[in-house]
Order: sequence, then structure tokens, then C-alpha cells
Amino acid sequence: MVAYGSPLYVYSRSDIENNWREFDEAFGNHPHLVCYAVKANSNLAVLNTLAKIGAGFDIVSEGELERVLTAGGQASQCVFSGVAKTTQEITRALEVGVRCFNVESASELDRIELVARSLNTQAPISIRVNPNVDAKTHPYISTGLKENKFGVDIDDAISLYQQAHQSEHLNVQGLDCHIGSQLTEVSPFLDALDKVLELVDQLNQQGIEITHLDLGGGVGIQYDDEKTIDIQAYIEAIIEKVGNIEIILEPGRAIVGNAGVFVTKVEFLKQNSDHSFAIVDGAMNDLLRPSFYDAYHQVLPISENANGTQASWDLVGPICETGDFLAKGRDLSLSQGDYLAVMSAGAYGFTMSSNYNSRPRVAEVMVSGDQHNLVRERETIQDLFDKEHF
Repeated sequence: MVAYGSPLYVYSRSDIENNWREFDEAFGNHPHLVCYAVKANSNLAVLNTLAKIGAGFDIVSEGELERVLTAGGQASQCVFSGVAKTTQEITRALEVGVRCFNVESASELDRIELVARSLNTQAPISIRVNPNVDAKTHPYISTGLKENKFGVDIDDAISLYQQAHQSEHLNVQGLDCHIGSQLTEVSPFLDALDKVLELVDQLNQQGIEITHLDLGGGVGIQYDDEKTIDIQAYIEAIIEKVGNIEIILEPGRAIVGNAGVFVTKVEFLKQNSDHSFAIVDGAMNDLLRPSFYDAYHQVLPISENANGTQASWDLVGPICETGDFLAKGRDLSLSQGDYLAVMSAGAYGFTMSSNYNSRPRVAEVMVSGDQHNLVRERETIQDLFDKEHF
């Protein structure tokens, strides 16, 4: 801690590797590709760790594509998702040879075809269908209902596939479906899969062959006492339904979520008649999930403090917002200067961080066995306005 300062993200290389391999090995000999969802944690060291063991990647921007390539990943192992792909992004993806575009609208299909024609090439596509399945998760991370912005209505998909099938510059490869994030039950996945397989049968009847099913990500992790999904049983249930067709999965949180912690230091203790506040140096700009989603993260002391003040503490940060908190009502024995670990912070922690209140973004460290390395330097004050002019 002293060497790297605080606040700080710390990741476990072995946990990242083991979590990805749990998905990969569960498929056995069934054709598959496990594409890590880069948006969960896009640090180059994380991506390099996964590239070395054979991971594919689910990307949603040109920036994520370039991160993957820089980290040693292969474009041919990337699926390009996201609802607003620009002409530049599509062009770059075609130039480097991405595995497939997950198409989210009729307008996007037209744009991809136009770019592919201008490059005199074929664009590999998969259409993301919205099966209108309730994932029973937080509304901000639900993606499979008609009210969500993602994908096309499953009932409208056939006409888009017919259009793509007839184009000289589009190559129909797969069918994509993603219903949400932090799911802790298998049944919504399988309900969506049943609808997807019905559509595959209809397409086959029209001579449109689907060579892979991209079933997205969304497998939840344990933040508190949630019951989580048995990965082996989940994948076996998928294989039982799909026959020999290739499966692509896009786990993100399940790979890195519990492989990372956020370390923060207690700056002050403040108590009144109603509340006990531990004012820490970490804030909502560093770890947004509690403020944004009202998300729960366990908080553990780095070292036990028998001489601290025992209370039910709200962990609040320096940001000038009442909503700036990392945790509420945690029974801890604390003293000024203590370090705390906010657990399960490896996913959607640093990637959602910002410079709000002109706070430099924090450092990131990777631990491997008894070795530890700085994998992102802490930003400086100068970094905050280095690209600004007056």
C-alpha cells in the first residue's frame, strides 16, 4: 500500500485466469469461443493475461478494439457489439479482420453494408435479437426487454436476415442474444435460448444458415450472500439444447469481478447523534457502482484494529455530493489512517471512473503469486488539464 499509494485497484492474475478457464473448460470438446467483455475491465495487463490463455474478446468501441490489439489479442477473436458503431469504427474493424459484428438495428446493418461495399469486402454479421425475457436484474443492466435500447425485436429479425443474406457485402454467420447483467439464475438464459432456437429453425427453413450462437454474458458474481450460477451446469444445459452449433459467450464481470479489490484509506472519523461517518480517500469518481446502482460491496479491514472505534459506519468520500458513498451501515472497528478493502471491485470499477471534482484517476496493480506490478500509473494533477487550452 505504501509503495503504490491510496486509493488503489489491485487485481489477481491467477483469479482472472482461473475464472476464464472455468467457462472454457466447461465446454469440453463442444465448439465454442469465450469472449471476455472488455468493458468490465480494460486494463492492458488484464487483456494481455487473457490473450495469452486463448481468450476472445467482446468489444463495444474502436478504443476497446485497439486496447485488445495492443495487449496481444487477435482481431479474429473479437466480436464487435454496441448500438452506435460509427463509420470509422466499422472501417477499422473490417481492416483488421474482426470475427463478427453483432448488429443492433436495421440502420446499423445498412451502414455496415455500405462500409463493406466501399472497401470491396464482406462484413461478417450476427444480428442481436431482443427476446423480451425479463432477466430479473437491476433495471439499468437489463438488456433483453422491448423497453431496452439493445437489439432488434425477435419478430422483426427474419426480414433483416433476409436482407443480409441477399447482400454481396454481408456474410451472415450468427445470431446474438444478451438479456442483462448480474444474473443469478439460469432460467432466464434458457428461456431466451429457446426463443433463439425457434428463430434459428425458421431461418434454416429459408436457407439461411446460422453457424454460431452468441449468447452474451451476464453471469452474476457473489457480492454479498447471493446464490450464484454453477458454470458447469449452465453450459451443459446450453449444449444439451443447441446440438453441434458453435457457442460464443461474453462473460465480463464473472471473469474479473471477484479478482479485484479497491483499497481506500480512512482520512477522518466523524460521528453525530444519528450517524457515524468514515471519511475515506476513495470516492464515487473512483468506484461509481454504489452511488449509481446502489450496489453492495463487502468492506474488510486490511488489518484488524482492536483499538479502533466500533460503530456502524457509512463510508463516504471527498466528492461534493451526498450520493458519494462506498458503503453504508458497516460494523467495523476503525481508526484514522486504517486501510480498507472494498471487495469484488474488479469489474466496472476503474472502467467507470472519472475525473469528477478534478480528482486524478487512481493506480492499478496486478498481483501474481508473491509478485506485484504497477499496471497503470496514478494520474497526476498535470494530467487533468494537459490537453486543455485557453
